[in-house]
Amino acid sequence: MKLIEEITGIPACFSSDNDESSAVARSGQSVVTSVYRTKIKDQWQFITVTWCRDILLHVLSISIAPEAETESECSFKIEFKPWRFWKKQGSKVFHLNGKSLCVFWDLREVKFSNAIEAESEYYVAIIYNGEIVLNLGNMKKEAIRKTGCWPASTEPVLITRKEHLFGRTNLVTRFKFQDNGSFHEIFIDCRNRDTPEMEIQINGSKVILVKDLQWKFRGNQTIVLNKSRIEVYWDVHDWIFGHGLRHGLSIFKPTLSLAAASSAIAAAYGAQEFSVLLYAWKME
Repeated sequence: MKLIEEITGIPACFSSDNDESSAVARSGQSVVTSVYRTKIKDQWQFITVTWCRDILLHVLSISIAPEAETESECSFKIEFKPWRFWKKQGSKVFHLNGKSLCVFWDLREVKFSNAIEAESEYYVAIIYNGEIVLNLGNMKKEAIRKTGCWPASTEPVLITRKEHLFGRTNLVTRFKFQDNGSFHEIFIDCRNRDTPEMEIQINGSKVILVKDLQWKFRGNQTIVLNKSRIEVYWDVHDWIFGHGLRHGLSIFKPTLSLAAASSAIAAAYGAQEFSVLLYAWKME
């Protein structure tokens, strides 16, 4: 998959997916996408989970694509309707290259807390051959009880998270660096004083300040968060030199300590691969 190839190496001048960015710009929707790698029938598959939000509703889309690009992919979508009667709980069977999968969901009490993606009181579970290959939400035990299925022996690995946000001079978002970790608030401020500069804060603390952005519109810096090292890349060329609606890209990539890097558990979890890509769309 092109997406996976882009994020595992990073540099390549921090290039972004132009087709996807153009689609987001046209829609004006805030979008969060998470990509997981998991095994289905002894084959590696990529499951892409996308949350969108506009003025009227939230939309959850799920697509499953094999690692082999020659095989087809399948997709599924749930729209959170503004009216009272829509299918907040249910299931659906779909097929992927001769394999039957089922998605179960319970969104009756889902909480968003002004976020793009759901934060609590829900589950969305993907089942194959009596096993849960991906279990989203904080009601994982309820998903096991309702479906009668147990988690697959191979746990899914979160590979990347991409988020598109819209704002004028500053943007705020919250995300986790691990599926089972805590939320962190990210604040990005791009301003013009004597010269353009950018400030990045995490949980209210300034971690990066870049001055003279007209010369330093691309760069990277290592920060420490809760004793963990995180490599931060930025590319705000279009912020400085573009016109109209344009985005800057920030990438947050946790790096393993030497002790963790030698751990078989950490290697199996795929911590070295995970990245957060934050597309900040600057509006006039």
